[in-house]
Amino acid sequence: MKENNQYSFQKYVYLLRWVSYWHQINEVLKLNPKSTLIVGKGDGIVGEILKKYISEVKTLDLEKGLSPDIIGSVENIPLQNNSFDLILCAEVLEHLLFEKFEKSLSELKRITKKCVILSLPHFGPPIKLSFKIPFLKEVKIAFKIPYLIKHKTNGGHYWEIGKRRYQSSKIRKIIKKYFKRGVTHL
Repeated sequence: MKENNQYSFQKYVYLLRWVSYWHQINEVLKLNPKSTLIVGKGDGIVGEILKKYISEVKTLDLEKGLSPDIIGSVENIPLQNNSFDLILCAEVLEHLLFEKFEKSLSELKRITKKCVILSLPHFGPPIKLSFKIPFLKEVKIAFKIPYLIKHKTNGGHYWEIGKRRYQSSKIRKIIKKYFKRGVTHL
């Protein structure tokens, strides 16, 4: 008999993960791609939803058990140059050693025709402010307080932005080497 499905579901697909899925889907759809490659299939929820709106959605993952469309590594994607309009790589690259970060970015750039949406975890205590004045649009401000503790591998994360040696300025600089418009949120 399967384990308690509700417990299993809530353990992996908790509220903040749903929020992350919504943002990933929203960012992809705003760009209106004809073809999208999702690097890191995960539970497949994002891909299934995107398939309802985009004519071609494929997944790439190392894990054969997840049944991705393409089995392979982000470090060496087994596809031709300019294969997809858009690539979504959300919460994947921190699962690789940091030394593989630039090679992975290079591969993502090689495969895309237009753009890459990249999401990485950011460690640190958050500060969130929201202002709402009658008759005006709500203003929201959020940022992380630098808290440069040494990173310890957790949950398969070899590194995270905001920890010692992985400052956001350093990560931003590396990303800008590969992508013209660079980073919009970090």
